[in-house]
Amino acid sequence: MIDNTAVIHPTAIVEEGAIIGANVHIGPFCWIGSQVEIGSGSVLKSHIVVNGITKIGADNQIYQFASIGEVNQDLKYAGEPTRVEIGDRNRIRESVTIHRGTAQGGGLTKIGNDNLLMINAHIAHDCKIGNRCILANNATLAGHVEADDFVIIGGMTAVHQFCIIGAHVMVGGCSGVAQDVPPYVIAQGNHATPFGINIEGLKRRGFEKEALHAIRNAYKLLYRSGKTLDEAKPEIEALAKEHPAVQLFVDFFNRSTRGIIR
Repeated sequence: MIDNTAVIHPTAIVEEGAIIGANVHIGPFCWIGSQVEIGSGSVLKSHIVVNGITKIGADNQIYQFASIGEVNQDLKYAGEPTRVEIGDRNRIRESVTIHRGTAQGGGLTKIGNDNLLMINAHIAHDCKIGNRCILANNATLAGHVEADDFVIIGGMTAVHQFCIIGAHVMVGGCSGVAQDVPPYVIAQGNHATPFGINIEGLKRRGFEKEALHAIRNAYKLLYRSGKTLDEAKPEIEALAKEHPAVQLFVDFFNRSTRGIIR
């Protein structure tokens, strides 16, 4: 079903069954598969392939040569009806690749709202990306990676499969992330190590001094106290009861399976 306000270039191919919303613009030489849904106001510039069971929300800007919803690179994939879901107001730049999920990984690759995926970024099968994240040029997420809200990943950085990147994290360029990165942390290097709290980013997002002080204290317990993670956890949990911003650490620990960067 194609809304009568959609604008589709004569050279684009939209297979029967695709759902194209109001005021969608599909540019030259795009190919849209039969199980694709594109929300209102989204713009596909040109030479874009959207395949598989893929749902794209409203007001997204997708640039040339992007490939979304294609068969993933997991050798176990056997054609199961897995999906990609993308939220609203994302900017997906040139040559970005976003692969469908796997049956073993929950069947879904999911991207939230208001993200910027720069040129040649790769989001592999079963990844979960939150809101207002930035993946710079050539950032590469392996399968099953989770990036929470406000994550920034620098150019040429690779993230190992199953890693979790906590909210408000900044990972510097040319890094290799092999373990989970706690929220609020600046990480850099191969393998990535912690370099303090992302204070400037938190200030820009409106964090008050008291919250920043509590986050610093949690970081010190985690990385500068000489305590093991198991020893630091109860003290961070106690701190979270007084300062809600610290609760992100507690929630992160409950999800972490690969150990944290050191």
